[in-house]
Amino acid sequence: MEKSINLQDIIDGLEMQIDGTSTYLNLKTGEVISVSDEDVRSAEEDESFDHLPDWKQEDIKFAIDVLDNFDDYRELPTKFEINEYKLLEDFCYEVKDLGNRETLFDAIRGRGAFRRFKDRVNEMGIEQEWYIFRDEQYKQIAINWCKDHNLKYIE
Repeated sequence: MEKSINLQDIIDGLEMQIDGTSTYLNLKTGEVISVSDEDVRSAEEDESFDHLPDWKQEDIKFAIDVLDNFDDYRELPTKFEINEYKLLEDFCYEVKDLGNRETLFDAIRGRGAFRRFKDRVNEMGIEQEWYIFRDEQYKQIAINWCKDHNLKYIE
Protein backbone atom coordinates (compact mmCIF):
# COMPACT_ATOMS: atom_id res chain seq x y z
CA MET A 1 0.00 0.00 0.00
CA GLU A 2 1.50 3.31 -1.06
CA LYS A 3 -1.08 5.53 0.61
CA SER A 4 -0.52 6.36 4.27
CA ILE A 5 -3.34 5.24 6.50
CA ASN A 6 -4.88 7.27 9.26
CA LEU A 7 -3.73 5.75 12.55
CA GLN A 8 -6.88 6.95 14.31
CA ASP A 9 -8.98 4.88 11.88
CA ILE A 10 -7.04 1.79 12.96
CA ILE A 11 -7.44 2.69 16.65
CA ASP A 12 -11.17 3.24 16.18
CA GLY A 13 -11.43 -0.13 14.43
CA LEU A 14 -9.65 -1.82 17.32
CA GLU A 15 -11.86 -0.20 19.94
CA MET A 16 -15.18 -0.84 18.21
CA GLN A 17 -14.90 -4.59 17.77
CA ILE A 18 -17.77 -6.76 18.92
CA ASP A 19 -18.36 -10.51 19.02
CA GLY A 20 -19.28 -12.02 15.67
CA THR A 21 -17.53 -9.30 13.69
CA SER A 22 -14.15 -9.02 11.99
CA THR A 23 -12.50 -5.70 11.24
CA TYR A 24 -10.31 -5.13 8.20
CA LEU A 25 -8.13 -2.47 6.63
CA ASN A 26 -8.66 -2.10 2.90
CA LEU A 27 -5.09 -1.75 1.63
CA LYS A 28 -6.17 0.05 -1.53
CA THR A 29 -8.43 2.67 0.02
CA GLY A 30 -7.15 2.89 3.60
CA GLU A 31 -10.71 2.39 4.83
CA VAL A 32 -11.38 0.33 7.96
CA ILE A 33 -14.51 -1.80 7.78
CA SER A 34 -16.22 -4.28 10.04
CA VAL A 35 -17.92 -7.34 8.61
CA SER A 36 -20.28 -9.52 10.63
CA ASP A 37 -20.19 -13.30 10.45
CA GLU A 38 -23.84 -13.14 9.37
CA ASP A 39 -22.95 -10.91 6.41
CA VAL A 40 -20.14 -13.27 5.41
CA ARG A 41 -22.60 -16.18 5.44
CA SER A 42 -25.02 -14.15 3.29
CA ALA A 43 -22.19 -13.25 0.92
CA GLU A 44 -21.21 -16.90 0.54
CA GLU A 45 -24.74 -17.86 -0.43
CA ASP A 46 -25.47 -17.13 -4.04
CA GLU A 47 -28.90 -15.72 -3.28
CA SER A 48 -30.28 -12.31 -4.09
CA PHE A 49 -30.33 -9.79 -1.26
CA ASP A 50 -32.10 -6.99 -3.15
CA HIS A 51 -35.09 -7.31 -0.84
CA LEU A 52 -33.03 -6.30 2.19
CA PRO A 53 -32.75 -2.73 3.48
CA ASP A 54 -30.11 -0.58 1.79
CA TRP A 55 -27.81 -0.58 4.83
CA LYS A 56 -27.88 -4.40 4.96
CA GLN A 57 -27.18 -4.67 1.24
CA GLU A 58 -24.17 -2.37 1.74
CA ASP A 59 -22.88 -4.57 4.58
CA ILE A 60 -23.17 -7.70 2.44
CA LYS A 61 -21.40 -5.95 -0.46
CA PHE A 62 -18.49 -5.22 1.91
CA ALA A 63 -18.43 -8.89 2.90
CA ILE A 64 -18.44 -9.96 -0.75
CA ASP A 65 -15.55 -7.61 -1.50
CA VAL A 66 -13.53 -9.00 1.42
CA LEU A 67 -14.17 -12.57 0.24
CA ASP A 68 -13.49 -11.84 -3.44
CA ASN A 69 -10.45 -9.61 -2.88
CA PHE A 70 -9.00 -10.98 0.33
CA ASP A 71 -5.43 -9.99 -0.61
CA ASP A 72 -6.56 -6.34 -0.60
CA TYR A 73 -7.39 -6.55 3.13
CA ARG A 74 -5.58 -7.05 6.42
CA GLU A 75 -7.55 -8.15 9.46
CA LEU A 76 -6.98 -5.98 12.52
CA PRO A 77 -6.11 -7.67 15.81
CA THR A 78 -9.19 -9.04 17.51
CA LYS A 79 -10.29 -8.04 20.99
CA PHE A 80 -8.92 -11.39 22.17
CA GLU A 81 -5.50 -10.59 20.73
CA ILE A 82 -5.61 -7.17 22.38
CA ASN A 83 -6.45 -8.71 25.78
CA GLU A 84 -8.28 -5.91 27.52
CA TYR A 85 -7.95 -7.70 30.85
CA LYS A 86 -4.19 -7.27 30.60
CA LEU A 87 -4.74 -3.55 29.96
CA LEU A 88 -6.66 -3.35 33.25
CA GLU A 89 -3.90 -5.23 35.03
CA ASP A 90 -1.16 -3.06 33.52
CA PHE A 91 -3.02 0.06 34.61
CA CYS A 92 -3.26 -1.28 38.15
CA TYR A 93 0.54 -1.52 38.25
CA GLU A 94 0.74 2.13 37.15
CA VAL A 95 -1.35 3.42 40.06
CA LYS A 96 1.02 5.06 42.55
CA ASP A 97 -1.21 4.94 45.65
CA LEU A 98 -0.74 1.43 47.08
CA GLY A 99 -4.22 1.32 48.62
CA ASN A 100 -5.87 2.26 45.34
CA ARG A 101 -3.65 -0.19 43.49
CA GLU A 102 -4.69 -3.05 45.77
CA THR A 103 -8.36 -2.05 45.52
CA LEU A 104 -8.13 -2.16 41.73
CA PHE A 105 -6.39 -5.53 41.75
CA ASP A 106 -9.19 -6.86 43.97
CA ALA A 107 -11.76 -5.42 41.58
CA ILE A 108 -10.40 -7.27 38.54
CA ARG A 109 -10.58 -10.72 40.12
CA GLY A 110 -13.42 -12.98 39.01
CA ARG A 111 -16.66 -12.38 37.15
CA GLY A 112 -17.69 -8.81 36.55
CA ALA A 113 -14.09 -7.57 36.61
CA PHE A 114 -14.59 -4.92 33.94
CA ARG A 115 -17.66 -3.40 35.61
CA ARG A 116 -16.05 -3.41 39.07
CA PHE A 117 -12.86 -1.91 37.67
CA LYS A 118 -14.76 0.95 36.03
CA ASP A 119 -16.75 1.53 39.23
CA ARG A 120 -13.59 1.68 41.38
CA VAL A 121 -11.78 3.95 38.91
CA ASN A 122 -14.75 6.33 38.99
CA GLU A 123 -14.97 6.21 42.79
CA MET A 124 -11.26 7.00 43.07
CA GLY A 125 -11.53 9.90 40.64
CA ILE A 126 -8.86 8.46 38.33
CA GLU A 127 -11.05 7.69 35.33
CA GLN A 128 -9.24 10.34 33.26
CA GLU A 129 -5.90 8.64 33.96
CA TRP A 130 -7.42 5.28 32.98
CA TYR A 131 -8.71 6.59 29.66
CA ILE A 132 -5.40 8.31 28.86
CA PHE A 133 -3.56 5.06 29.66
CA ARG A 134 -6.02 2.95 27.65
CA ASP A 135 -5.88 5.31 24.65
CA GLU A 136 -2.08 5.21 24.67
CA GLN A 137 -2.10 1.41 24.80
CA TYR A 138 -4.48 1.19 21.84
CA LYS A 139 -2.35 3.67 19.93
CA GLN A 140 0.74 1.55 20.56
CA ILE A 141 -1.09 -1.62 19.47
CA ALA A 142 -2.12 0.15 16.24
CA ILE A 143 1.43 1.41 15.59
CA ASN A 144 2.92 -2.04 16.18
CA TRP A 145 0.31 -3.63 13.91
CA CYS A 146 1.10 -1.14 11.14
CA LYS A 147 4.83 -1.78 11.51
CA ASP A 148 4.29 -5.57 11.51
CA HIS A 149 2.44 -5.22 8.19
CA ASN A 150 4.84 -2.63 6.70
CA LEU A 151 2.10 -0.03 6.50
CA LYS A 152 2.78 3.69 6.45
CA TYR A 153 0.59 5.64 8.81
CA ILE A 154 -0.09 9.22 9.77
CA GLU A 155 -1.08 10.32 13.25
